[in-house]
Amino acid sequence: MPRPADPHARSALVAAARAEFARKGLRGARIEDITAACGLSKGAFYLHFPSKEALFGEVVGAFQAGLDALNARRMEAVECFFQEHGVPGPKDRQEHSERFRQLIDLESASDLEAMEWVWAHRDVSLVLLSGSQGTEFESLLWRVTDAQVERIARNVERLQRAGAVDREMDPQLFGSVIVGAYLLLSKQMARMQHKPDLRAWARTLQKLFQEGTMPRQETPAPVRALSARAPHLSSPSTRRPRARAKTRRTPRKPK
Repeated sequence: MPRPADPHARSALVAAARAEFARKGLRGARIEDITAACGLSKGAFYLHFPSKEALFGEVVGAFQAGLDALNARRMEAVECFFQEHGVPGPKDRQEHSERFRQLIDLESASDLEAMEWVWAHRDVSLVLLSGSQGTEFESLLWRVTDAQVERIARNVERLQRAGAVDREMDPQLFGSVIVGAYLLLSKQMARMQHKPDLRAWARTLQKLFQEGTMPRQETPAPVRALSARAPHLSSPSTRRPRARAKTRRTPRKPK
């Protein structure tokens, strides 16, 4: 009768695999090193996973599922905000209205939640960024980032239609810039020993977004004032005709 799998052994294998994948990448990691790190045999490994790739798939699947859940909650929260309060317009941004501040607080809280998740899984994101080349998981990170770019672009387009974001901006390009910043921060997190001030990071990202997307204000052309000392600049309709000087004729003397 086969020995039942120990559920605690499965979680131990996942934790050991995350560290091993972060050090050596997916292709360089070995099953025997993973099992040795958690005090299990290779036989115990195969009770839970048929291959190293299957174990990595579970690690990455949990990471992606968390990101997908965060993204879904964020989109739902923003949509509910727009339905309840309306889409902020240019006046909201210029005057920094209460409605606009509430939207910023919502976005900042979502940014912070996403950063907390990435910090907790920074080893996984590092493997996806640089340690899964040549494997079936190589394109997974880019599928996730493409979804984030689309989410940001849709929100930017909606705010552009309301006049709250510069209409000359390219929403897709802007989304790529923001997601690219997240990718770089994820890579930096993976090399940090101490947790950074993620709340400050979230505020900084929002500040860059808000100040970089302000709609342009049309300024009227300056009106040139008419000078009273320059009569030649006055309008033709206001010019007074010059009076002709009268000349006195001197009578001729009789010859």
